[in-house]
Amino acid sequence: MSDENGTPEPTAGPRPEPLRFFGTTWVDHTDGYTARRIGVAAGALAAAAVSCLVLRFAYEGLQIAAVGGFVTVLMVVMFAICSALAFSNTWGGFSKRHDPARQASLRGLLMIGFIGSLLAYFLRALVEAPGEKLHREEYETAREQFEKRSKRRSGNPAKKRRRS
Repeated sequence: MSDENGTPEPTAGPRPEPLRFFGTTWVDHTDGYTARRIGVAAGALAAAAVSCLVLRFAYEGLQIAAVGGFVTVLMVVMFAICSALAFSNTWGGFSKRHDPARQASLRGLLMIGFIGSLLAYFLRALVEAPGEKLHREEYETAREQFEKRSKRRSGNPAKKRRRS
């Protein structure tokens, strides 16, 4: 069906939630879905590489400032732990929704470990659009619930037997 302008009318039922960089192309893998996945993977890897270069400059700045071995080790350990936590948090977010309160409390930690998040995006984009599995499960569940609710009853309701 279409309206007077020729644009298709929306179908009844739940609509898929758009993903960042993919829109709703993840539903049926159309409109350059594969190219977008390749682009997201390449972009995330390039951003992680540039980020590592920036961290290297920061490390060299600490060496030039001669702040001492303890501070240097502390910085390296901090970035390593924060990156591991950010990777784990981002990777887990691809399969279940995050608690907004917990995300707000982790914001600083995740910002420090941004390289871990970028690497999680890179690895997930090699398999699917980041978050596609979660969104697909939610969308299919919503479609099933909609189908159950919209099923028409067969038979004449006036002839329905009443329980006494």
